[in-house]
Amino acid sequence: MTKQESKICQNCKQEFVIEPDDFDFYEKIQVPPPTFCPDCRAVRRMAWRNERTLYKRACEKTGKQVITCFAPDSGIHVYDRDVWWSDDWDPLSFGTEYDFQKPFFSQFRELLGKIPMPSVFNSRCVRSDYGNHDGELKDSYLVFATWGGENLLYSSKIMGVKDSSDLLVVNNSELCYEAIGSSKLYRVAYAENCENCSDSYFLYECRGCNNCFGCSNLRNKSYYIFNEPYSRDEYLKQLKAFNLGSAAEMEKFKAKFETIKKNALRKYANIVNSQNATGDNLTNVSNCRNSFDFSNDVRDCRYCINGGVKMYDGYDGYGIGANAELLYESVDTGADGNKFYFDIFVWTGNDVHYSYACHGCQNCFGCIGLRKKEYCILNKQYTKEEYKELLSRVMSQMKEVPYIDKKGTAYRYGEFFPSELSPFAYNETIAQEYFPLSRAEAETAGYAWKEEETKNYSITKKPEELPDAIQDVDDSIVHEVVGCAHVSSGGCNEKCSFAFKIIPEELRFYKKMNLPLPRLCSNCRHFGRMERRNPIKLWHRRCMCLSPESLVKEGGYRNNSQHFHKEERCPNEFETPYAPDRKETIYCEQCYQSEVV
Repeated sequence: MTKQESKICQNCKQEFVIEPDDFDFYEKIQVPPPTFCPDCRAVRRMAWRNERTLYKRACEKTGKQVITCFAPDSGIHVYDRDVWWSDDWDPLSFGTEYDFQKPFFSQFRELLGKIPMPSVFNSRCVRSDYGNHDGELKDSYLVFATWGGENLLYSSKIMGVKDSSDLLVVNNSELCYEAIGSSKLYRVAYAENCENCSDSYFLYECRGCNNCFGCSNLRNKSYYIFNEPYSRDEYLKQLKAFNLGSAAEMEKFKAKFETIKKNALRKYANIVNSQNATGDNLTNVSNCRNSFDFSNDVRDCRYCINGGVKMYDGYDGYGIGANAELLYESVDTGADGNKFYFDIFVWTGNDVHYSYACHGCQNCFGCIGLRKKEYCILNKQYTKEEYKELLSRVMSQMKEVPYIDKKGTAYRYGEFFPSELSPFAYNETIAQEYFPLSRAEAETAGYAWKEEETKNYSITKKPEELPDAIQDVDDSIVHEVVGCAHVSSGGCNEKCSFAFKIIPEELRFYKKMNLPLPRLCSNCRHFGRMERRNPIKLWHRRCMCLSPESLVKEGGYRNNSQHFHKEERCPNEFETPYAPDRKETIYCEQCYQSEVV
């Protein structure tokens, strides 16, 4: 087994470590070890995925106006999604001979500028045009990176959800609003890191609770308000008095909820039913390290974000999985596939490398838009023998003739696509969500930046002019253009749309749930949810469960039960997404379970 090795990242010039297990994986798939650190590799991949920035353009084949993630000045040709998936055009007609005088990445980018791309990366979606990277959605609006659901609004990274709005990383839930990192919820508003809860408001780290309000760290409780028990009748009477349909009252409760969260006891990470795992928001995974938002039968994965569902042996991915194995440096890739390396939006098949939007293919390299093809390089068809011989030469040439970007960074075989070749600007992509930069910082780092389009909305209703109570809102509100409250308060850096409309489906949802109208645009609400999540970064820390003597001196959380370490400070250490300078009380698994179960 290869020993642990330290390297200096080509991009940020910081030291990073390659573990023995990592070397074993690279040897298994026969790729050289990375020259970028894990964070820089993640940014590089994310810079190729625009989830939420949408434009209107004409399909270049039919002239039909479509919603697309490719800006008009991106240099990318766009077909209506359904036209792109049809047999009305032939991706092989764009095939080109490999030029051994040019770097591979330059040739790939030239091909990308010629071949049409789908307007959005959606699959089997009905009446859900305003979304991207979605699958099996019905009657949804401004929903992104989501699989399976119906009647959804303004949400991202959710799965199996119905009749809900403003969610982030929520699974198998119904009638929910402003929930984050939760699953199996029913009629719940404002919840974070909760599971199996119903008919509740403002919950943090609760499991199996119903009819609870403003609570944290509860298990299997009913009729609690601010962690205090009530009778059923008292609870319902108090809930009615709270007047949750009032925007002013709801703002007070939201502020109090933030205090509740700060004082809540926190487990070092949200890891459930998992073994030998580090990261956050992991469920049913084993032998996974530095991974986030992964669940449902995942094994032997590293440096992965957002995905899972029968995912085995995957390294460095975003949005990967679904019955897949042996994936490396990939984005939105998997779905009944294996041996996919350096790919974007590649589903089903095997042995597809350095390709974009290919499906059902085998043994393809550097291809774009192919379906059910094999033995192709740069969309040109070869025999099996020709393919193998040419591929060997191409891989050798990639090592000998690297692509050199504007900063002088060399990209050889084994590196993901250079960020500067992405058809998206940095602030259009999810890189800006997870690793936010100012324009000056992004351009200094060599990333493209897209100037925000001038918004000339004719605002007909200021946010402060909206009715306070939802029962006072009539159907005429759907004809108003509402100004975002961030504009009147001085603006923000959250891709604010400056104004928004309340659509009929949205109004019906608020009335059904007895919730006030929002005062912020959907972009500002989304970035607000992102800010409330933990970062996709880990720190090594020690459990904060103190001895009684230390509590007297230092203060802190006082336990309600006897712990395994008795009168001593807990010796357990862990990897956690809570930075050392954060004020919350962070416990190891054993101490946390002693307090909340």
